[in-house]
Amino acid sequence: MVVIGLTGSIGMGKSETAKLFAAHGWPCFDADAAVHELYARGGEAVAAVAERFPGAVIDGAVDRQLLSGHVLGDPSALADLERIVHPLVKQKQDAAVAQARAAGAEAIVLDIPLLFEKRRESEFDVVVVVSAPREIQRERVLARPGMTAEKFAAIVGSQMPDTEKRLRADFVVDTGRGREAAAEQVAQIVDAIRRRHGRP
Repeated sequence: MVVIGLTGSIGMGKSETAKLFAAHGWPCFDADAAVHELYARGGEAVAAVAERFPGAVIDGAVDRQLLSGHVLGDPSALADLERIVHPLVKQKQDAAVAQARAAGAEAIVLDIPLLFEKRRESEFDVVVVVSAPREIQRERVLARPGMTAEKFAAIVGSQMPDTEKRLRADFVVDTGRGREAAAEQVAQIVDAIRRRHGRP
């Protein structure tokens, strides 16, 4: 089974690109969706987050906007949060890979936002970077609830530059030209991966 790492900076279109891979029959694991589960009422990360970041948990669930206020611009606080969350996400990821392998899946796509930042390239057979022009990225992100230009700048500043990610990728999907163009690119990547790994 081919294990594919899908990554890219904020607002580049990773989730939509993952759906395009899923349309080819490849299961996808979404790290951000896993975090949402961990932060929801009864989630495995709630108690630890509440202890480390008082006020970030409301009605038994982590409020991501309040939590962001605790960690944005504070590397020490962010590192503490990552120590809580990342091992739990990794457990869910490993379970998804094991399930796909047991089901005989041809490949699995793992949507990992900080793949390069956390030096995880060696975990994957193939790395696909999702990219878009900066002005499109900015427009997408600023349309999100609670997002500000300052917060956007801080998030982008904490991530590896898009140009560097593109250089490190095995394949790049440019989502700036619309969904149909992105779907064509994904289809070409799927074919290339199948050829590379000895599948028709």
